[in-house]
Amino acid sequence: DAVEKIRINPGNFADGRKDFEEKVYESEVDYVKEREYLVEAMLPLVQKCKDLNRCMRIGTNHGSLSSRVLSYYGDTPRGMVESAIEFADICRSQDYHNFVFSMKASNPLVMVQSYRLLASEMYRLGWDYPLHLGVTEAGEGEDGRMKSAVGIGTLLADGLGDTVRVSLTEDPEFEYEPCNRLAEMAESRLAATNPEADARQKAVRKYVDTRDITTYARRVGALPEKKEEEKVDVGLFLNPNGSVISSISSPMLSEGNAPYLYKELGFKTAVGMPFKDIATSDSVFMRTLPAADDSKSRTSLRRMMEVGTGVIVPAEELEKNPLENAVALMSLTEAVAKNGKLPEGAIRLAVEIDGSEDDETIAKVKDLDPMMITVCIDENLSQLHASRRIFEILKANDVMTPAIHHYKTTSSESNELALELGTKIGSLLTDGNGDGILIEQVGETNFSVDFLRNTGFSLLQGCRMRNTKTEFVSCPSCGRTLFDLQETTAQIQEATGHLPGVTVAVMGCIVNGPGEMADADFGYVGTLPGKVDLYYGKEVVRKSIPNAEAVDALVELIKSYGMWKDKEEAEEVEEAAVAA
Repeated sequence: DAVEKIRINPGNFADGRKDFEEKVYESEVDYVKEREYLVEAMLPLVQKCKDLNRCMRIGTNHGSLSSRVLSYYGDTPRGMVESAIEFADICRSQDYHNFVFSMKASNPLVMVQSYRLLASEMYRLGWDYPLHLGVTEAGEGEDGRMKSAVGIGTLLADGLGDTVRVSLTEDPEFEYEPCNRLAEMAESRLAATNPEADARQKAVRKYVDTRDITTYARRVGALPEKKEEEKVDVGLFLNPNGSVISSISSPMLSEGNAPYLYKELGFKTAVGMPFKDIATSDSVFMRTLPAADDSKSRTSLRRMMEVGTGVIVPAEELEKNPLENAVALMSLTEAVAKNGKLPEGAIRLAVEIDGSEDDETIAKVKDLDPMMITVCIDENLSQLHASRRIFEILKANDVMTPAIHHYKTTSSESNELALELGTKIGSLLTDGNGDGILIEQVGETNFSVDFLRNTGFSLLQGCRMRNTKTEFVSCPSCGRTLFDLQETTAQIQEATGHLPGVTVAVMGCIVNGPGEMADADFGYVGTLPGKVDLYYGKEVVRKSIPNAEAVDALVELIKSYGMWKDKEEAEEVEEAAVAA
């Protein structure tokens, strides 16, 4: 009686406490027959909402599907959609239409596919109910904003979504700004209300969009293979799970700066020599090179190349200032005109496509056989549509060259950059189109190489491509939380953040806890004031641990399942500099 809107979760509204019990249905008739108890439980609520003119959100959550739905559809986007539709059917049977849908998940790919499937199903049924968008338990900081932007920004670009919520493990007031910015970004790309956006979209050449929104399949570019005569291993210049290429400048390579640059690029060092690590930049991009007689800077560059780091340089720079074993970057138009002829010393070709090229020119990439494509869209074109057109042409011509998104940013604020990348590049990666990211600063920006490298890896991890650090699923603060969520999450990240491939869920209460464990390897869930339960997957393995002991207990639990590795001692840059 006292509220204007309620939310029901189809996964636990009538099922009670989540039990993960597996049920066997011989036929769809058997599955549908069990809906009877849902109708019985739901009708009184629907009738009251109708009588009082209250709104309802039918909010499906990937982490808390009912055992009934899990048994029939599995832990899938289709199961999420069917779970919501059957509750909507009950509402409609009573001529009650004052409801909205949400399809939340902590995995942006699952979230995007679920909403797209729901929208498709509503088109089929002739329905038109509002959609509330959100990536649940997104986390905090740039990672939380990035993950939210990947999911929400992608759907807003599809024209889907009426309201949004950015769910951060931060004080609630900090959720407003990213919500508002995502809405503003979507508005700026809307042709119906923005003449500039309309002009950019109309400037993109016509193409047929053949994406299958009911499934996710990633286009995986074919990595270059080392030729016998080559002195460096070009196969290491890119990563099959997604590459991060860092933009650097010549002064960074000086004898005094090189040890710091190695660290910024994520290299390990031993006696001053760099070695690739799990989150080292795969290649570097340089618009200008050190002078040929700058032997110290050239040596710093050569040492990176010797351990499998590609150096990508515009062809016109290499023609003036050759570098042995460099990758020459040309515009596609130039590369076609030169038939792919490389400058002196260059080992491989990379081509830049800006979206203005005609279909026949883009198809010629196959004949040029470059080691990579950089997708750097002309500012007069719609970045989203021009990129999708490029990938459609590549697909139609069976071109499997790795494609790196080259994103130029003028932003000087880290949260804004996370939202930009998640929205503009994440929307393409969630289509399965793209093999990596190159972020280049333009104008008066001051991000460090280290920050941009980590941001690139965060984007790839948020799009479920390449894991280079622990994945955290953490809920937003609310009145149910039984411990200091922000402080505890920070402690857990400090203790376990160095475990790539491991997912840890931090839940402030039991409401979503057990369900969200389905998306995590380990779970840390508040159950009583001052007490925590620990989970391995869906199973609670330790109960009622005092808060003060729980983080250490989580570490021991991870160790007991063989998924722990000790933190490596960070090298002091000064020592590396002395050794060099």
